[in-house]
Amino acid sequence: MKTAQIIIGLGFGDEGKGITTDFLAQQHPESVVIRFSGGQQAAHTVMIDDKKHIHSSFASGALRGLPSYFTEHCTVHPTFLFNEREELIQKNGNVELTIHPLAKVTTPFDVLYNRKNVKNLEHGTCGKGVGATMKRNESPFKLFAVDLIAPRVMLIEKLKGIAHYYGFEEDEEITNALQDFLEAIDKIDWKIEGYEYLKSFNHLIFEGSQGILLDMDHGVFPNVTYANTTSKNAYQVCKLLNIEDIEMFYVTRSYSTRHGNGWMSNEKSLNLKNNEQETCTFNEYQKDLRFGDLDYDLLNYALKLDKAYVVAQKKNLVITCLDQLDKTFKIENLKVRFNQAFGSYSPYSKNFKRID
Repeated sequence: MKTAQIIIGLGFGDEGKGITTDFLAQQHPESVVIRFSGGQQAAHTVMIDDKKHIHSSFASGALRGLPSYFTEHCTVHPTFLFNEREELIQKNGNVELTIHPLAKVTTPFDVLYNRKNVKNLEHGTCGKGVGATMKRNESPFKLFAVDLIAPRVMLIEKLKGIAHYYGFEEDEEITNALQDFLEAIDKIDWKIEGYEYLKSFNHLIFEGSQGILLDMDHGVFPNVTYANTTSKNAYQVCKLLNIEDIEMFYVTRSYSTRHGNGWMSNEKSLNLKNNEQETCTFNEYQKDLRFGDLDYDLLNYALKLDKAYVVAQKKNLVITCLDQLDKTFKIENLKVRFNQAFGSYSPYSKNFKRID
C-alpha cells in the first residue's frame, strides 16, 4: 500500500517546513519529495553536519539525496534552477528533478515586472516573479514546463508574446536576461513527466510552501501569495494516485513570524537566541523578518481550515525554534488532538524530539 506524508505551515511561512522535510526524509530514504505549491521564492533550509542548503527550485530532500518533483501547481525559473543545481552538485546533493508538464515557467519578464511594479512592491513581493507568473498564466500568454522542450523557434515566439504582454521594449537589460534564460534551458536535461512518474514510489513526502495564513483564498487580501498553501493540491494528487494512507505534519515556530507586508497579530520585538542560522534576513523586497508572540487562535483557525481540504488518519504537530525563546509552548491551547508532537531544538533535524 502506498503512503503519503503532507507538511503544512500553520502561519505566514518560515515555520520550519525544510527541517521537517529533512526529518521525514531520514526516515524514508527511498521516497520522492513533492512540491505542490509556490516555486522559486521558497527558502527552505536544511543542515546536515557541516553542509547547509537553502532549497528553492528543488525540494528539501535534495541535500539528503532524495529526488524532487514539482506539480502543475508550481512555478519554475530555469536560471534560478540552474544556479541552485550547481550549488547542490558541489554539496553532493541529488539534482534529479522531475516537473509536471503543466507547471508554470517564470521568465525574465515576469521577474522584472514583479520588481518594478509599484502595486506589487506596496503589497509585498519576494521579487522572484512567482505572482506575476501565475497571474500571466490566466491570460493567453501562457508558458508551461513542456514548452521548455518544444522546438526553440516556438519557445522564442512565446517569449516575444510575453514581453509584449508586459509592454517591454527590447533593451540591454532584457537582452542579457533573456540570453541567460535560454542558456540555462540548454544546460539542463529536462525531465517533464505527469503524475504517472510518482507511481514508481511507495512513499511520497509532500512539502508545502509558505503558510496557510498566506493562502490566496483564505489570507488577508491583498497581502497573500498566489497559491493554495493548504493541503488542497497535495490531497488532490493523493486522490489521483489512490493513496488513502495519509499522515499530516503541521508546522509552527514557537513564536510568530512574517516576512513581508501585511497584517500580523501580536507583533512585537522578541529577544531571540541561537538564531545565527536564520535564513529569512533583510532583503530589499520583503525587508526585515517580523516577529510576535504565538497566536493560538490563529493556529486553531488554520487547523480547522485545512481540515476542510484533507482527510487524514494521522495528524502530527511540529514546533520549531524551541531553543530560541524562553517560553513554553502550550499545546493544550490547540483544539486538535494530535497523534504525536515533535519539537526542534536546533537547526539540525537530528535533534528533533518527541514531546509527550
